[in-house]
Order: sequence, then structure tokens, then C-alpha cells
Amino acid sequence: MQVNINELNELVASRHNFVDMILHGMDQTIVGQRHLIESLLVAMLANGNVLLEGVPGLAKTLAIKTLAQLIDGKYSRIQFTPDLLPADVTGTMIYSVKNEQFQVKKGPIFANFVLADEINRAPAKVQSALLEAMQERQVTIGDNTFRLDSPFLVMATQNPIEQEGTYPLPEAQVDRFLLKVVIGYPTRDEEMTIIRQNINREKVEVRPMLRPVDVIEAQKIVEKIYLDEKIERYIVDIVFATRFPAEYGLRDLQNIISFGCSPRASIGLARAARAYAFIRGRGYVIPEDVRSVCHDVLRHRIGLSYEAEANNISADEIISEILNKIEVP
Repeated sequence: MQVNINELNELVASRHNFVDMILHGMDQTIVGQRHLIESLLVAMLANGNVLLEGVPGLAKTLAIKTLAQLIDGKYSRIQFTPDLLPADVTGTMIYSVKNEQFQVKKGPIFANFVLADEINRAPAKVQSALLEAMQERQVTIGDNTFRLDSPFLVMATQNPIEQEGTYPLPEAQVDRFLLKVVIGYPTRDEEMTIIRQNINREKVEVRPMLRPVDVIEAQKIVEKIYLDEKIERYIVDIVFATRFPAEYGLRDLQNIISFGCSPRASIGLARAARAYAFIRGRGYVIPEDVRSVCHDVLRHRIGLSYEAEANNISADEIISEILNKIEVP
């Protein structure tokens, strides 16, 4: 199949103001945190979901809420707590005395943008209800099955510093998040700006700049972005290196990785790299796009052995070592 790269570039350029408007809108309320903002954009454009991990006060919730306001989509926030039930997320059947029959009461999952705040504070059955909706894009309540609205994006946050009263997400289920983004502290200058804004009570009102249909149109363009066979091989090599490191000259990683990435990782890398290329204004994917999203796509999909944990070796270090070893096309 012949692909016209120039046409794709023109198509991306014609819709690139979508990215500029969101970045400009996010910059009005969020100080710094460019990686967080771009990661949210990648997840949204790739039609995936994102897990944010960071200490409290790093604007995770604010970033998610601002994005939803800019898109003018339906937004809901679920505060995950130990006493939460699956019906509190998906909805339930309630009896109507007036009609003398059961009626469906839809839960907060029925929105375009769903913030699952501190997802690791709720039990596994509640987490599973959310993750099933993310994967299937539908919810069954009683005998009724409902499709979720498009665009649909779950943005979950978790706090890495507190372990008491938390329920860590199972490795097999966390795989359903396209990205796991680890957020760091702001720089000194950014922190000074944050202080000034809060002391002076400089609050910017976020106004809708786009509509949900604009997101759907952008997602369709992202699906058309050209992914060369060499890039596909590069993605497969990276993923296979997590499963069979010795075959790629990474024998040292054999005892550190307990299990490698699933095929969802390969699909996720391709989708996220396409979205990243769109953000950068290109109609085709280059190796740098894959490398830019690789840590966020793979870090929650690599199982670390006891030896890795004993030596404080992180998944990020393993990914960096793989990227340095695999030949770039």
C-alpha cells in the first residue's frame, strides 16, 4: 500500500492547532509539568488510559480537571476509599415505588473524563469494576449493557509514599493502562511562581476551547499516521528484549526481570508513538517518538525479581539499558 507522507504531514498540520490550544490552556493553570501535560495528551489521542503516580500536591488532579474543562466534556471524579463498592463506580438498579419496577441508576463512570483519585485506596473488586469498564468500554448493570461515551479517558492517580490502608493494583490489571506516568517535583523557579500565584490568589478561569468531537477527529488522524515496518521491528525488539534479554546481549537482566511485557506493550508503544508524532506535528513515526514514550508505556509492565528489588534496580533503569542496547533503525 502506497503511503503519501506529504499528504499525511499536511493533514496533521491542518489539525495541529488542536494540540496548541490544549497546551496553551493547560499552561494557564499548570506551572511547569510539561511531561505530565504531554502524557495526558498522548493517552487521550491514542484512546488509552493513564495512571499518574506522584507525591501529593504536584497538580495531578488539577491537570486532569483542566484538560476536561478545555475539552468541554462530561467530567466526573471518584474518590477511592476502602469502603467503596463496585456499584458506586458503575451504577446499580434502584426500585421506583412510583413505577413499581427497578430502574437503572448510572454511576460516575458514565462520563468522557473520569478521575479515579487515589485508586490504590479501594479494594480489588472496585478496582476491577473500573478496569473492566476501561478495557471493554461498556458497563453491565442488571440485564442492561451500556456503551460508554466517546471520547472516554480514565485518569487514575496513586500515592506512592503511603502503604498503610492501600491496595496495590495487581500487575496483570495495571497492564490495562496505556501509560504509567511518574511525576517529579517542580524546579526552583517553578516553585517560586506557584507560591506567588497562590499568595496573590491568581486564579485563571478555564474556558472550553474545544469539544469532545474535536478529540474524536484528532484520534482518527492519529490512527492514519504512518508507522514504517522498520519502526514496527524496533518496537517488537524492545518488547522481546524484556522477555528474552539474553538473546539481545543483555544477559545481566535475566535474573532481574521476573516476567517481560505482554503484547499490549507492543500495541501501546505503537499507539503512543503515533500520538507523540501527532503532537510533534509529523504524519509519520520516527525512532525518537518510540524512545520518548517507551518508559511511560513499559514501566508498569515489567515484573521485577526479588534480586532487582534487593539491589534497588527500577524498571526505568532496565528500560534505559534496553534502549541503549537495541539498534535504532
